[in-house]
Amino acid sequence: MKKTAISLFVFALLFFGYIVQQSQMTSYLSKDPKACINCHVMNTQYATWQHSSHGVAGVACIECHLPTDNFFEKYYAKSVDGWNHSVAFTNGTYDPAMKISDYGAERVQKNCISCHASMVSEIKSNSDKYHNYTDPEVETGRKCWDCHKSVPHGKVRSITTTPYNLGIKENK
Repeated sequence: MKKTAISLFVFALLFFGYIVQQSQMTSYLSKDPKACINCHVMNTQYATWQHSSHGVAGVACIECHLPTDNFFEKYYAKSVDGWNHSVAFTNGTYDPAMKISDYGAERVQKNCISCHASMVSEIKSNSDKYHNYTDPEVETGRKCWDCHKSVPHGKVRSITTTPYNLGIKENK
């Protein structure tokens, strides 16, 4: 009985190690953007980021997409996103034209404002000079990327015609 229990434990440990290795699970603990392309669905986002001003400057994916001011919030968000991605990819229910969740959009907006605080401050102080807020055509409550779509990920025409989208699977 004891031998069987030890054998099962060793088998389970080896199986777990195999799963960790095959899924590249430990890469998700790093801040390396290549972890984001462990799943082929993210190739377009990685390729466009890599050639954008953020990619060239070395701003990692997690610096925009995860909370940066709180360790627990960061790993909570990583867990939620990881779970949602795993379920969608495993069940084949993801949309190849990926769209950020509301929760993700809140985090990105907060990080845009945090990193570009001086620019945001300047925009706010000059906004009354350039915007007529009484005009019903003027939108408020917009996200940074409503105007700056090509900044974080470059230009995306479609998932099959994205520039630089060839040969980026460097981590395999």
